[in-house]
Amino acid sequence: MTAPPPRNAMSVDVEEWFQVQAFAGVIPRERWEVSDSRVVASTDRILARLAEAGVRATFFTLGWVAERHPALVRRIAEAGHELASHGYGHELVHQIGQARFREDIRRAKVVLEDAGGVAVTGYRAPTFSVGPAITPWAHRVLAEEGYRYSSSVFPLRHDLYGAPDAPRGPHLPDPEGVPELPMTTLRAFGRNLPCAGGGWFRLAPYPLFRTALRRVNQAEGRAGMFYFHPWEIDPGQPRVAAAPRRARFRHYTRQGSMEQRIVRLLRDFAWGRVDEVFASEIAAPAPAPTARAA
Repeated sequence: MTAPPPRNAMSVDVEEWFQVQAFAGVIPRERWEVSDSRVVASTDRILARLAEAGVRATFFTLGWVAERHPALVRRIAEAGHELASHGYGHELVHQIGQARFREDIRRAKVVLEDAGGVAVTGYRAPTFSVGPAITPWAHRVLAEEGYRYSSSVFPLRHDLYGAPDAPRGPHLPDPEGVPELPMTTLRAFGRNLPCAGGGWFRLAPYPLFRTALRRVNQAEGRAGMFYFHPWEIDPGQPRVAAAPRRARFRHYTRQGSMEQRIVRLLRDFAWGRVDEVFASEIAAPAPAPTARAA
């Protein structure tokens, strides 16, 4: 009898539209407090869609957002979703360095746990700014600060992020650190291709993405790691005309159809929280291989 395909992990990176790295050069942090906050309404729509589908997900939430919208964080936790950390201030880990990274994840953990009333043990770095070459200390610091896993590495090449030589599957980068649950890629044409959500999911034809994820599930027998943001289902958000053309294209393309794509995805695959889908890998992580995983 053929075994059913594995469940995939559904995750949401909870941040405001103006906090994305693509707009970092045109929306300074001083403007965050006076910018139009839209994260509550869009996250509530996501919660409603997940409830309709009977899916529990993981919400990697910024401490900055939790501090300003604690009731939203409570709703996430009370609905049975995993509350996890996206750091506090959406700063690139490889830029702020080890000491400030420790302060950031410690502050985020306190704020999130106070707001949600649950333990926070998962972490995702802003803009996937963690990798074996640029932050070799990150997974150990996470362990020291009470986290149990990271989902911060994207094993591909991209102009804003990526660690193309990192293993494609769950692994332990540091024997004294937390395990890494990387973003899903498909190995094809001699390279790693994105199969994890976000802008890639909005830009690719839906049938192509579905086929790729099914191949990961069935041919490789692996669970996928999917992510998206509340701002991706919010086509009414302000337009940042001063942002570079490429940044605007990536950010705004197909936001109007994204919510229905998510609904379709929830129907086409089996989903669960990160800490449940990858429970065995978190409990007993495998050491990182010496070469890139096939």
